[in-house]
Amino acid sequence: MNTKMHSIRFDADEKLLNFIDAKLNKLSAVYDDILGAEVYLRLDKDQERENKLVEIKLDVKGQTVFAKKQCKTFEEATDQSVEALKKQLMKRKEKIRKK
Repeated sequence: MNTKMHSIRFDADEKLLNFIDAKLNKLSAVYDDILGAEVYLRLDKDQERENKLVEIKLDVKGQTVFAKKQCKTFEEATDQSVEALKKQLMKRKEKIRKK
């Protein structure tokens, strides 16, 4: 899967990028027709609250699937985003099977 990662307002370290890449690669086991992914990592200005925002856009054959989560850590936001994408992909897979 071709993955593009963009960190906005900061420089993401290699460990975080590898973590996100590993999580996204697990989605290939759920759904085969994933063409690529774009990940946006953002820091909000509020330092005390959940200021880490992860947006993931998956290019799937014939459609785009999107998830956006905001948490205290990028890892937590990534986990929640990937879970949301997984649910969307499973629904899509069921619709295709019924046809």
